Amino acid sequence: MTSIGIIGSGFGALSVAIELRRAGHTDLRLWERAHAIGGVWRDNTYPGAACDVPSPLYSFSYEPYAGWSHRYAGQPQILRYLQRTADKYGITPLVQFGHDVVSAHFDEDAASWTVRFADGSEQVVDILVSAVGQLSQPALPSIPGVDTFEGQAFHSARWRHDVDLTGKRVAVVGTGGSAIQFIPHVAEQAAHLTVFQRTPSYILPKPDQRIGSIYRAALRRVPGALRGERAGWWTFGEQFSRGLDDDSKVGKVISATALKHLAVKVKDPELRAKLTPDYPVGCKRILFANTYYPAITRPNVHLVADGIASVTPTGVVTNAGTAHDVDVIIYATGFDSQEFLESIDITGVAGQKLAEQWVDGARAYLGIYVPNFPNLFLSYGPNTNLGGGSIVYMLEAQARHIRQAVDRLVAGSYRTVEVTRDAEETYDREVQSKLSHSVWAHCNSWYRHASGRITSNWPGSTHPYAQRTKTLEPDAFEWA
Repeated sequence: MTSIGIIGSGFGALSVAIELRRAGHTDLRLWERAHAIGGVWRDNTYPGAACDVPSPLYSFSYEPYAGWSHRYAGQPQILRYLQRTADKYGITPLVQFGHDVVSAHFDEDAASWTVRFADGSEQVVDILVSAVGQLSQPALPSIPGVDTFEGQAFHSARWRHDVDLTGKRVAVVGTGGSAIQFIPHVAEQAAHLTVFQRTPSYILPKPDQRIGSIYRAALRRVPGALRGERAGWWTFGEQFSRGLDDDSKVGKVISATALKHLAVKVKDPELRAKLTPDYPVGCKRILFANTYYPAITRPNVHLVADGIASVTPTGVVTNAGTAHDVDVIIYATGFDSQEFLESIDITGVAGQKLAEQWVDGARAYLGIYVPNFPNLFLSYGPNTNLGGGSIVYMLEAQARHIRQAVDRLVAGSYRTVEVTRDAEETYDREVQSKLSHSVWAHCNSWYRHASGRITSNWPGSTHPYAQRTKTLEPDAFEWA
């Protein structure tokens, strides 16, 4: 029986585990470094944490849910959905909690992966699947003096619920997707909130609403209602993705809508100027929020658009030399999106290190398979992130392709499967060529590696990727 190890327990890991288990592959084990299922939806518990993709689409296609309380679900409800799904499909008993993977070595003679954990223990599997995701490792800014601050300081992805912000002077560093969700809550508690913005974002009004009991009942009882609702939001997401291509008419509509939203919500021309992006729409992540602009205009909130020079024991100093004394610093500075498994020492054939092979940026055939690393599959790998639409749709497509590869490996009594160098390079040239015509080619963002390669995102909408991964092409691989 072929043994399969999966790193993680978020959407990506569950999608692969469920797909394989439904196909009859039962020797599965999921390694989770924490003590609960959920990935980023377990870790990110900051006030206001919610998804910016409509719930009917941010869920598994085979496990629709009629009980969402809001159009855009909050973190607690998404986490419960993941836990229920894992229970229903028999995945929860397969999860080994407290197993922090630190290295994986491919044994060419045995055609297996030896996986080592932080406690020094090891396990051996025939197939290794990494589902650690692109946004799992919080990143602190490289600002001088970060470690010298004498007050309370934490990253938004590791929220300190024991720190009472009531009546405090609070600084928030960053104004990305997490920040615009929790800043309104912090503004209501803090005596004074200073928000340090590096780059303003395009922010669209969020078409969120509470879903009433009558509507939920209709979704449960009317045949095809859940599927139809999901299809509608998927179509909207596909059109939204088109706005991220050069000279897109959809992009112009998105830009105009965001700027109108800003003009309506922020009347002060000086503040509005600070909040106005000076780059093409989509260059950085487009955000959705209804409460951020009202919060930023509160009398106890001050937006600082000057860069940060240093952190001192008592606060933050900007490039202009202005000192802001605060009691608490919250870093909303995102994740190490270019890490791509750097935290795990992965060694393939002939001692090849994955980190060395990816020194100029991560790359993989279909975002899943890497030459020199047989029997290693990636979920949410390079160039599979999205500027629009649902990543869960992409993860399901990847899981189906991985299942086909495993099926053929087992049915053909092969020991290993490895993508060919030619297939990977041809695919990479195609993807990078398409990305060169996207908005991400014109600016720096977390989507790009220091080398200049766009390593995170898929070019365009999700349907072409689903079609590309629909059928396994055996000639793209070496079977041995």
